[in-house]
Amino acid sequence: MTTVREARKWDEAALTHAVHAAQDGDEEGFRRVYRALQPMLLRYVRTLVGGTDAEDVMSEAWLHITRDLHTFRGNGEGFRAWAAKVARNRALDHLRRSGRRPLIGGDESDLLELPSISDTAAEALEAVSTDRALALIASLPREQGEAVLLRVVLGLDAKHAGRVLGKRPGAVRVCAYRGVRRLAEMLRAGRTPQPVMGRAAMRKDTA
Repeated sequence: MTTVREARKWDEAALTHAVHAAQDGDEEGFRRVYRALQPMLLRYVRTLVGGTDAEDVMSEAWLHITRDLHTFRGNGEGFRAWAAKVARNRALDHLRRSGRRPLIGGDESDLLELPSISDTAAEALEAVSTDRALALIASLPREQGEAVLLRVVLGLDAKHAGRVLGKRPGAVRVCAYRGVRRLAEMLRAGRTPQPVMGRAAMRKDTA
């Protein structure tokens, strides 16, 4: 599972170069982009729609990414955020078509600027299997789970994660902070995750 620390070590210049090459029609450039993003995007989408539907949703997302690739302007991190937003929109479309009402944003009042995500908690997630880590994240309230996925799994900063979620950076920091803190508590308690995101995410977020 990719941590924030590892994500910061990514060669963003290489991803930017691959994106620009793909925009120029270079097939190898597109393959590099796909290999870099698909595993993380699939994990993200899986927690939103469930494992059985995630592959189909990502296939549709990549069709949209390919179609609109020429419209993107920016660097590697910006592209990760843009691709994540495409994937999220396709996931929400899938939920609506399936008759599952997606949660609308929760209360963002009185949000404070809190410290960034704890690397200690992120590292604790790595101590368990990837499947269990994702199950733990999926057990969080929707907004917290998405914020953690975008910050920890995709390595986006609060500004870019906020663009994906349509939220202010401060709100994303708060959701991610609360989510990681709750994950750390669950890991310490050895709690078995009970998913509330994805298929079961029908209740209002209590973040």
